[in-house]
Amino acid sequence: MKKTFYLFNPGRLSRQDNTLKYTAYDEAGAEGQTRFLPIEDVADLYVFGSLDANSALYNFLGKHGVSVHFFDYYEHYTGSFMAKEYLLAGRLQVAQTGHYTSLKKRLVLARKLVEGAAFNLLKNLRYYQSRGRVVGEEIAQIELYVAALPHAMSVAEIMGYEGNIRQTYYRCFEQLVSVPGFTFGTRSTQPPQNELNALISFGNMLCYAACLSQIYHTQLNPTISFLHEPGSRRFSLALDMAEIFKPLLVDRTIFRLLNKKEIQPRDFVRELDGCLLKETGRKTFVRVFEERLKETIQHRRLNRSVSYQHLIKLECYKLTKHLLHMEEYQPFKAWW
Repeated sequence: MKKTFYLFNPGRLSRQDNTLKYTAYDEAGAEGQTRFLPIEDVADLYVFGSLDANSALYNFLGKHGVSVHFFDYYEHYTGSFMAKEYLLAGRLQVAQTGHYTSLKKRLVLARKLVEGAAFNLLKNLRYYQSRGRVVGEEIAQIELYVAALPHAMSVAEIMGYEGNIRQTYYRCFEQLVSVPGFTFGTRSTQPPQNELNALISFGNMLCYAACLSQIYHTQLNPTISFLHEPGSRRFSLALDMAEIFKPLLVDRTIFRLLNKKEIQPRDFVRELDGCLLKETGRKTFVRVFEERLKETIQHRRLNRSVSYQHLIKLECYKLTKHLLHMEEYQPFKAWW
């Protein structure tokens, strides 16, 4: 089964026959440990350090459908190398574009995406409320925002409700973490100003890239979205999909890491302009995030076990059916 590989250190990636050869650099820039990755085992690559590679290597990756996602020093997603869009279909792309350009059709999907995201956020809050956390006021406020969604008459208004839902939800984060010393304050990015914000930013970027990888294996165009505005430098449909899965993949990973003390204050570095995860913290986060992606649940409708990773692809299929007028889209809502 193909796997995701994470490259944290600077190094050189090259082709050796039908194998990827990765040679890490040490602090002095000298060549260090070498790893060989059979190409048939690689689903995609996440690159957090400087990577030396040439066009021959990317041609090799492209022929085997291997995507490469890049992150900068501050752990922000900066871009991807995506193999040729081998599954794009003209009929679906026309339909997808039509649903974006029609305000009525776009509003339907934008509302559904925020509705699904809010449901999964509330699922997290209710779980901790049942364990004694005082989050009833925030739950009630989020429910009011959700109730107002059907009356929103523009995408900007829906995005405003989404922002208010998130802001209310994040107010609870310090309560949901049983480890002293982790404060939240307000949501901050580029760079994050404290440990909780650093974890959220890092996890959100991983979730975005995971959604992009699954979209690539469907006939959807990742640049045409419905909640977020399409941009010239981003795959905005992945942002739409990530809204639904961040509460399940990112937030639950953060709660586990901190409540089980798998990540501690020593795993962060504070700089003049922000707070970042050290390599130890990034590796721990990635390990638990990958475990969650591979974790399976019994799917109610399919009546079989599916992984969280496959749930993202199933969400893409549901969206495809909606765009082709085969079945009305209903966002994924956790039932456990």
